[in-house]
Amino acid sequence: MWRKPKNNLFHLKNSTYLNLKRNFDEKFLFIFVEKCLNLCSKTTKFMKTIAIIVAGGSGTRFGGDVPKQFALLAGRPVLMRSIEAIDRALAGADHSIKVVLSKALWPQWGELKRKFDFNVEHALVDGGMTRYGSVYNALMSLSDVGVDEVVLVHDAARPLVPAAVVREVALAAGQSPEWGVVPVVPLTDSVRRVDTYGGSVAVDRASLRAVQTPQGFNAGVLIKAYALTACKDPSMFTDDASVFEEIGGRIRMVDGDRDNIKITYPADLLLAEQILKERQDA
Repeated sequence: MWRKPKNNLFHLKNSTYLNLKRNFDEKFLFIFVEKCLNLCSKTTKFMKTIAIIVAGGSGTRFGGDVPKQFALLAGRPVLMRSIEAIDRALAGADHSIKVVLSKALWPQWGELKRKFDFNVEHALVDGGMTRYGSVYNALMSLSDVGVDEVVLVHDAARPLVPAAVVREVALAAGQSPEWGVVPVVPLTDSVRRVDTYGGSVAVDRASLRAVQTPQGFNAGVLIKAYALTACKDPSMFTDDASVFEEIGGRIRMVDGDRDNIKITYPADLLLAEQILKERQDA
């Protein structure tokens, strides 16, 4: 049976359409896979990291003749243990450490380093009048900061920070410059909000978290945040995350650790020693 020849022009267009569609689908699939691989690499690869360890405080609540950061924790100064904890956590990654310490304490720190044969590489930065001022000094001492570099700000008074917490914060902070990262733990105590008249009201602790350090950020953005807030009252900022938020940054929370206690009072040293002993016995 005779059949009318098919429209060659139609088939040409149809064939071209199918080829283009196939090429588009393959290209889209390639781009999609590439983006997935990039995302995976971002979550598993450390960016170049600068760790700032803040030890510039006077430790007035701690008391005693020895500065809190130099108090011995199981035979070693608290500050040394904090530096070692950060350095171990970032081992294998491109990182550097800056320690913020009042210049008046530098000679004493040098003596302690010699006494304990301490050789973890770090640079010293003079502390400020406030914690804000100390972090500001450290950030302004940085030069040639790369666009993807991460900065971690850690309290020297938290010498027991687990390596897993440090790495989790560093990895998350490297994913987006718009987001800062803080480790948190749920509250266990009941909480009340006090008003100016001496009264108080209960607060639902389920919606609250206790914030720890290190806190992680894109280095360039945190430098900008501190530069833009330098003329403000530093007491309005409770931590580095609050400075970051002041210029529009957003904060992501990751799991902290209850062992990551802050040495504030002499009794905290006893608790920290017990935690160290349990780790060694485990």
